[in-house]
Amino acid sequence: MSNLTIRPATRDDIATILALSIGGNAPGRVNIDDADEADNDTYQRAFDLIEQDPNNMFFIAELDGEKIGCMQINLLQGLAGRGRLRAQLEGVHIRADHRGQGLGGEMIEWAIAFAKSKGAGMVQLTSSKNRPEAHRFYERLGFDRSHEGFKLSL
Repeated sequence: MSNLTIRPATRDDIATILALSIGGNAPGRVNIDDADEADNDTYQRAFDLIEQDPNNMFFIAELDGEKIGCMQINLLQGLAGRGRLRAQLEGVHIRADHRGQGLGGEMIEWAIAFAKSKGAGMVQLTSSKNRPEAHRFYERLGFDRSHEGFKLSL
């Protein structure tokens, strides 16, 4: 086990979340330096809405006090599956220089324990089709490929 800690994100973490999720040099990702002031207001408003919703939470992973990852957990109540609560795991990111060390697995294990503590009977997630290494990672952690996802931009 590492010295990984996971804590709720604050407004002060927005830049870190953006750098981890939309920044960097990954293909198709927006460079965080290209964001303008209007984007900053949009992200602040979005974070405020997340923070106000008790079923929607963002977390920061730190290793020895250094921010190295983030993830969002949404608790979804539905009628399917006998009305069991589901935890939707989104925006799971870990800094490239910390991948391959088991830290991502620790983050997911923490998320699963958190979901169980909230009464969830299932954790679900989606992963981009162009990330086969992420798919293998989730399968190693016990996730099954069970559905095809669809999106419609509005």
